[in-house]
Amino acid sequence: MSPAPPRANDGRWTAGVLAGLLVLTPFLGWAGALGFAPAVALAGLLTVPSLRVRVSDRTLLLALFTALVWACASVFWSPWRAPDLEGQTGLKLVFMLALYGSAVSAARAVSEVGLNGLLKILVAAVGLLSAILIVESLTGAAGYKVLLTALGQTVRPDYAVKNVAQGLYVLTLLAPPALVAARGRVRWGLAALVLGGILLPASRFGYDAPVLAVAIAAATALLVWRFPAAGPRALGGLAAGAFLAAPLLVSSAFALGLDARLAPYLSESWMQRLGYWGKAVDWIWARPLPGWGLDASRAFGPGIRLHPHNAALQIWMELGLIGAVAAAIVWASIFTGLSRPARSPAAAASAAAAAAYLVFGAVSFGVWQEWWLGLGALTALACILVLRAQPIDLSGRNV
Repeated sequence: MSPAPPRANDGRWTAGVLAGLLVLTPFLGWAGALGFAPAVALAGLLTVPSLRVRVSDRTLLLALFTALVWACASVFWSPWRAPDLEGQTGLKLVFMLALYGSAVSAARAVSEVGLNGLLKILVAAVGLLSAILIVESLTGAAGYKVLLTALGQTVRPDYAVKNVAQGLYVLTLLAPPALVAARGRVRWGLAALVLGGILLPASRFGYDAPVLAVAIAAATALLVWRFPAAGPRALGGLAAGAFLAAPLLVSSAFALGLDARLAPYLSESWMQRLGYWGKAVDWIWARPLPGWGLDASRAFGPGIRLHPHNAALQIWMELGLIGAVAAAIVWASIFTGLSRPARSPAAAASAAAAAAYLVFGAVSFGVWQEWWLGLGALTALACILVLRAQPIDLSGRNV
């Protein structure tokens, strides 16, 4: 009798889908980070049969669902009106929560055999992306320019560098779980390759955020490694407090004149960020409870260009107190969920990746960018894989 064909909810199918996503990762990180949105969404769609909600997920999901409902409702009082269907952020958030959530959940449905294979692919993907970024930094993004030329597009050197540099964010987020997944000499080789893949391009392309993220991620990993139970809980409280107090902290910094004191030492891009943050705080205090509505920051130019370049301020500005509380609960749940009674390299790495994501969100990207949320889901997926591979949780809870 021939064996039955694999079902859609079979662990092998799920592992195959996630393997395809991980294989694409270094190429998307190099050639087009915007591709993470459709890639992660497709992976989520194909793995919907494996979707499971656990009791430990309920607080996080409730906060996310509350934020989603409030965001969709706030469209009615937002001054921003999308010109077409593609610009309907509220509608896209509904699909992103469902599909990206499904992709993250799929990491839990993979069999042990499939898990080992996925970890090897993760290590190879991060190593390949590191090598690509090193070569591109040494050649001035020559490979990307060749790609654009082959596609018949006009090659602008600054455009090529900007797009290739986005791979730095991908590499920084995926490096911690990949380093835990690597073994023996491979881990040391990968660590050297990753450091070169981040620091060299960051220096040559003039990007400060990845270097800052690496430093904070390393400190976070050390804290969680040293204090496996209390460290993640402290980080959860710190992250929640930062989201809730963001307008007050920024207002106080400006009132003390820290922006003027730092101005001689900051680049033009950092000065622009400070300007955006100052404008955002003014708008937040004008309407702190309901916020100005989803995507409202797009309507407050030229003082703010597209978004404030700070996740906490954008959420406060657009969704008000309810959105800020929901975001605080989300990040508190993520970090406290990594608390362990014994030291866990996987938990330390996962906390480091989460910290890096917060750093980038605090200085670079808009909260609702599809590719950025998709990359966050991919990072969570990778962290779940390594947490499953190293379940050092003596309390008996499942990862």
